[in-house]
Amino acid sequence: MDISAGVMIFAETAEGKLSSITKELMGLGTRLAGKLEKGLSAVLLGAGTEPLATELVNLGADAVYLADDAFLENYNPEQYASVIEHVIQTAKPAILLMGQTSRGADMAPRLAFKFRGALAMDCVELDADSETGLLTHTRPVYGGIAMARARSRAASLQVVTVRAKSQDPAEPADDREGEIIAVGERARGEYAGGMKFLRPVAVEADEVNLEEANIIVAGGRGVGSTENFKRFIEGFARILGGVPGASRGALDSDFAPANLQIGLTGKIVSPQLYVAIGISGMVQHMTGCSSSKTIVGINTDPDASIFKYAHFGIVGDFEQVVPALMQKCEELLKN
Repeated sequence: MDISAGVMIFAETAEGKLSSITKELMGLGTRLAGKLEKGLSAVLLGAGTEPLATELVNLGADAVYLADDAFLENYNPEQYASVIEHVIQTAKPAILLMGQTSRGADMAPRLAFKFRGALAMDCVELDADSETGLLTHTRPVYGGIAMARARSRAASLQVVTVRAKSQDPAEPADDREGEIIAVGERARGEYAGGMKFLRPVAVEADEVNLEEANIIVAGGRGVGSTENFKRFIEGFARILGGVPGASRGALDSDFAPANLQIGLTGKIVSPQLYVAIGISGMVQHMTGCSSSKTIVGINTDPDASIFKYAHFGIVGDFEQVVPALMQKCEELLKN
């Protein structure tokens, strides 16, 4: 299939594997390319990434532009931009999809400016006009309490970053066929930037990976104590096979460690299930979890803001409600 004027995704890796946002982008890219009747391509950068190119083909890529080179082992925005610019000039995609990650948020504005393209950041929904090819994108605004929908202006390239956990991932199929195009050597020769990678700085990894969690049970100031947080929040999360989270209020009350904070000054999460216990639902917290697929709120105050966001709400004392839920969930999971 002709991939010019089609859809391209920027494939990210983590620990030698395709990241979850890459699989989501492949799913979204497949849907958009199908609607526009255009091809889907991917650009994959790094060292030792050649085996992952075949995986991208299995996920639906008609072509994979592969830069597997030692000089790309560590992320350098100037080096990466040099390679991706070369690929865009070669493939001429109409749409470039990137994850709303540290790399995607860094690269997207650079590339949009370079190609005088249209740019939309942190989108949770995308649709394309089959006639004009222009994208309609939806993104959270005002701290997540509202959604803004806009259409890209006419441009040779539309660059979009997509929030993690907002799209259905692509399903692999071993019988798919696609072309793998090596671009590393040429890109290396074209790079003449002044930024150099010095050394990696190890950051202690959190035991709890909130961004990747499918189920989160979060507690707020309303849980009352550290003991209650451990018993009800961590205990309920353990039963559900999820991870615990916390509001800023829980941190300020010393109920939970800082790495569990969700919200404007914490982590942004999009799990399949978000259970908020003793959380009022202020904008600062909901900014971090409003894109969750299902939100369950448990609070004694029937007028608490959490119920404006919750798909299911329980008005009651969490010390009575949560043990009953834990017991019932344990019974159901055993069966």
